[in-house]
Amino acid sequence: MSDAWKRLAAEKAVEDVRPGMKLGIGTGSTAEHFVRALGARVREGLDVTGVPTSERTHQLASEEGIRLSTLDEMPELDLTVDGADEIDPEMRLIKGGGGALLREKIVAAASKQMIVIADESKLVDVLGRFPLPIEVVPFGLGATTLAVRDCLSGLGLSGQLTIRGGDEHPFVTDGGHFILDAELGRIPDADALADKLVAIPGVVEHGLFIGLAAKAYVAGADGVRTIVASR
Repeated sequence: MSDAWKRLAAEKAVEDVRPGMKLGIGTGSTAEHFVRALGARVREGLDVTGVPTSERTHQLASEEGIRLSTLDEMPELDLTVDGADEIDPEMRLIKGGGGALLREKIVAAASKQMIVIADESKLVDVLGRFPLPIEVVPFGLGATTLAVRDCLSGLGLSGQLTIRGGDEHPFVTDGGHFILDAELGRIPDADALADKLVAIPGVVEHGLFIGLAAKAYVAGADGVRTIVASR
């Protein structure tokens, strides 16, 4: 049922799209449902322009007939719709399971509003069950990994830290970076971790999205419910 719920949440988000909007379009399985639903509306005459957050999303949106642009051409967006790997009660997110976290965060930050679409399995009391993606530059990977370990240890966090794809064939993001996945279990102070990670030389960005999402459409057995950020 998870995929059907994702589709329901995506279709609900399309209802928030208005003619003339400049849209940030996310990456991942739930975001793909949004792209297809948006494409159907575009073919019915809805006039919007989208900024995709990954090459994969760009390809799918193009196939759906959605007019696309870039943040260089449209540096301010009206709305971004994207999925999430986890959502906590304060609308803090973990994102990056699809490997597009850097572009996703840049696009979300350039938007007046971010709407998250997800199925109810993504709701958690405390972030951290899903491994936290940390995007890093390949140069100095060993030193950066050590610095990340020290950062986690300093905050009382422990768990396996692995390079996505493995040492021999690491996953490479659209920006040419690697991703370290931190299996932490629980992140009691996500704000502190976010601040400390981004201060590490070699860390490009992390998958903690804090203060960006305004609303979430979460689908489950009882339909789609709306969750609004409290701050």
